[in-house]
Amino acid sequence: QVQLVQSGGGLVQTGGSLRLSCVVSGRTFSSYNMAWFRQAPGKEREFVATTRRSNGSTTYTDSVKGRFTISRDNAENTMYLQMNSLKPEDTAIYYCAASYVCSGDECTYIGSMNYWGQGTQVIVSS
Repeated sequence: QVQLVQSGGGLVQTGGSLRLSCVVSGRTFSSYNMAWFRQAPGKEREFVATTRRSNGSTTYTDSVKGRFTISRDNAENTMYLQMNSLKPEDTAIYYCAASYVCSGDECTYIGSMNYWGQGTQVIVSS
């Protein structure tokens, strides 16, 4: 049984920073492509960032480039999302996800993910 357990998040003012964590158990972490998605109130879930198992390469959605950093620690079975210069439009529930089947741009698709974390709320006040 694969489990993704998230931590971090909370309430922060505009311009502040937060770090999200996602711990994976039940299978070899290094075998997964990992990603972060988010869902704002009244909107569909959207891709945020991904880090690939093969070489740790990363992809970001345009709105977070230069502000967010995705990383992974294979020794600790953990993925992180460092979020800096937060804006009110970053307010959402953030979800980590894992995929053992996606490749390339497929790792930015919701439908490519095999496992999901429980979600964690991020609120950025103006």
